[in-house]
Amino acid sequence: MKKVLTIAGSDSSGGAGIQADLKTMLANGVYGMSAITALTAQNTTGVRMVQEATPGFLAAELDAIFEDIRPDAVKIGMVSSADLIRVIAGKLRAYRAEHIVLDPVMVATSGASLLAASASQALLTELFPLAEVVTPNIPELAALTDMTIDSRDAMVQAARKLCQTSGVSVLAKGGHFGEDASDLLVMASGGEEWFAASRIDNPNTHGTGCTLSSAIASNLAKGYDLKTSVGRAKSYLTGALLTGLDLGAGSGPLSHGWNLQGDFCSD
Repeated sequence: MKKVLTIAGSDSSGGAGIQADLKTMLANGVYGMSAITALTAQNTTGVRMVQEATPGFLAAELDAIFEDIRPDAVKIGMVSSADLIRVIAGKLRAYRAEHIVLDPVMVATSGASLLAASASQALLTELFPLAEVVTPNIPELAALTDMTIDSRDAMVQAARKLCQTSGVSVLAKGGHFGEDASDLLVMASGGEEWFAASRIDNPNTHGTGCTLSSAIASNLAKGYDLKTSVGRAKSYLTGALLTGLDLGAGSGPLSHGWNLQGDFCSD
């Protein structure tokens, strides 16, 4: 069985972060491991408190994993400080990690900031060069390119700009546009591919970004190329949205679903 490491925060409500990642990895037939960057106190209505791991502890987590059960792919989620970003980058370089999927989580779906302003530059200079693909949603893509994205054409131009300036393949997630949920892959090696998907009438969609990036990493670990891995991950996510359970107990439109929900992940 192939092994995949998630480096991300813990969601106490179980719907995003490492909990969503590990569930996704299991469902995609790989062995999941985690290095926790932060603990959160949260539920479907928002993030109440965040407690970061220390750089030393995160380094020890990564050493423990790579020295014993080397991952075949790595997914990186929320990392809130430049110090932690530098620890991750240093360890991934030292261990020559492969198939790195970077989900640049910057703002929670409730609007809470999950990335310190000082960490944005570290994200670009330290982690982007190591990634095989980055998976920003529309607000993240706008922040990373300093562009206003209010149309599909603007989304395409921003994705191309980020790919060109970073030298990394970019999967721009189009779920913030109302008409559908199609994503665009702009590959650093050249070429573009749309992954079309209809918008699903399901209120339980928070945490989908974590799920998608973990599914991509799982498929890369199993030996699929990037385009195939994205397509398989997109199909998995669509199926999960179609069949997800509603576990909420009167919590309204953010009622919890088993495989996707939470607030510690960008859609």
